[in-house]
Amino acid sequence: MKPLHPVLDIVDLSISLPSGADRALAVEGATLSVLPGQTLCVVGESGSGKSMIANAVMGLLPRPHVAPVAGRIMFEGHDLLQLTEPQMRELRGRRIGMVFQEPMTALNPVMRIGEQIGEVFDAHGSVPAAEKRRRILAALADVGLPDPELLIDAYPFRLSGGQRQRVMIACALVLEPVLLIADEPTTALDVTTQAQILALIRELQQRRGTAVLFITHDFGVVSEIADHVVVMQTGHVVESGPAAQVLGAPQHPYTRKLIAAIPDGQAQTVPHDDLTRVLQVQDLCKTYRSSGGLFKRGRAVQAAKDISFELHRGETLGLVGESGSGKSSVGRCLVGLAPFDSGRIIFKGRNLAQGRNFRSAAAGKIQMVFQDPYASLNPRHRVGAAIAGGPIAQGVGKAEAMARAMELLQLVGLGADAAQRYPHEFSGGQRQRIGIARALAMQPELLVADEPVSALDVSVQAQVLELFAQVRAQFQLAMVFITHDLRVAGQMCDRIAVMQRGEVVEYGETQKVLNDPQHAYTRKLIDAVPRLAPQADMSAKVA
Repeated sequence: MKPLHPVLDIVDLSISLPSGADRALAVEGATLSVLPGQTLCVVGESGSGKSMIANAVMGLLPRPHVAPVAGRIMFEGHDLLQLTEPQMRELRGRRIGMVFQEPMTALNPVMRIGEQIGEVFDAHGSVPAAEKRRRILAALADVGLPDPELLIDAYPFRLSGGQRQRVMIACALVLEPVLLIADEPTTALDVTTQAQILALIRELQQRRGTAVLFITHDFGVVSEIADHVVVMQTGHVVESGPAAQVLGAPQHPYTRKLIAAIPDGQAQTVPHDDLTRVLQVQDLCKTYRSSGGLFKRGRAVQAAKDISFELHRGETLGLVGESGSGKSSVGRCLVGLAPFDSGRIIFKGRNLAQGRNFRSAAAGKIQMVFQDPYASLNPRHRVGAAIAGGPIAQGVGKAEAMARAMELLQLVGLGADAAQRYPHEFSGGQRQRIGIARALAMQPELLVADEPVSALDVSVQAQVLELFAQVRAQFQLAMVFITHDLRVAGQMCDRIAVMQRGEVVEYGETQKVLNDPQHAYTRKLIDAVPRLAPQADMSAKVA
C-alpha cells in the first residue's frame, strides 16, 4: 500500500511573544503532522500554545508582536511561513478552512447568513448568483441545519449557539478544503449540541477525506474523535502518539493530570444533618414576551413553568438542561435580577415580594457567581475594591471591608497582593475565583452559580469545583448550581432538577437521577456526555 503523505507537516516551529510576556516563546520547537482523512487533536490548557499553532498555519498571527521565528509549516509542498499575504489569502477558505471557538464574534451580526457564506465564493472567483445560492443551500443542508431556505436570509442573532457553529462549519467547508482547523469549536456548547457538532465533523471528514486539526482542552472530546494526539504544555509538545496509546497509557505527568481532571460524573454522597430550610420555590413562572409589529406577531416564550423545589443549609441543588431550557432564567429570578410572573420565592421563611424591594429584603444574603467573570467585573476597578464594594454598600466600614477582601483572596488561593491588580491581569480561572470571593464577601446564605465552569480548561475547572466544595463546607452555604454538564452536576450536587423547555422533567437525589434516569430527556443528556473509554479497553487497543 502506498504511504500517505501528510497534508500538513509542522517542523520545529517556534513563535515569539512580545517583550514583557510571561515567557519568550509561545511555542518552542513544536513538530506535528496531519494525514489525509485523519483527525489530529492538539490538547492543552489555556496558554499552552495550541491556538498559536492554528493561527500560524492560517497566517493570522498579530505580527510583528507575535511571529514565527523558527521552523517550517509545510502544506502541499509550500512552506506557509514563506508565502506572501495575497498567497495566503488564496489558500484560506479554498484549501484550508477554519472553525473558530466563538461563532458570534466570527460572524458579522449585520449580515445575513447566506451573504456571509457567499463571501467565501466571492473571495475565490466569480460564481453565478443562482449557482452560488444553490451551493450555499446545499452547504447549510450538509451541516444538518433545518429549513436552509429560511436560514439563508436570517441574521446570526436569530440562531442558537449550536446553529451558529454549524454555519461556521458550512463557511469553512463550502469550497471543500483539504485541511480543516477547528479551534475549540465545542467548548461552551451544551453536551447534546457538542455531541452533534463532533459527529458532524467526523461524518463530513469521512465523506470527503478531509484532514482535521482539532484543538481542545478536553480529553473526553479527544476520546470521541481523535486518531492521533499531541499534548502541549507551556509551548512544548510533551507527548504525542496514536489516540489509543496516549489515552490508554499516558507517559507524561501533565497528560495524566489532564485526564484525571475530567469529572467522572459519579454522584458524591455528602451527609447533611442540618435541616434548616433556606429556600423554597413554589410554582414559579416566568415568560419572556416580545412585542409585534405591522408585519410581525408578538412572541411569548415560557422560560419557567410551575417550578418548585426547596433547599436546606449546606445543600446543593443542580439545575441541569440545554441552552433555552430556562435554568438561567430561574437563577436570575432567585437573585432578583429578573422579575417573575407568578409563584413564590421564600428565603429563610420570608416571602421575597416582586419589585424594587426584592434585593433589599434578601439583605445581600443571596449572591450569584456568573458564567463569564470578566464581563461581570468592572475592568477599571482593582480586584480588592470590587470585592469590598458590596459590603461597603451595605454599611460595612471601608477598612473592615478591605480586610475581609484580603482574607477571601487568600481563601480562594490568589493571595492578598492580588487586591491591587485589575481583572485583565488574571486568567479565566483566576477571574472566576475573584467572582467567588466577591460573592462570599457579602457573607451569603444562598449562592446561585450560573454555569461557572463551562468555559474553563478541565484542570482549572477541577480546581474551581474543589473551591466551591470547600467554601460550601466551610460556610455551610445552600447552593443552586446551574450547569449543562451532568458530569459536573454529579460531582457537585446533592439533588438534581432536569429542565427542558421551562419545565422540570425529572427531580431527585443525584445518585438516583444519574444511575436510574426515568425521563428520556435525562437519558439523552447522559448519553451525550463525552467519556474516556475504560482504561482496559484503551490498553487492549494499544496492545
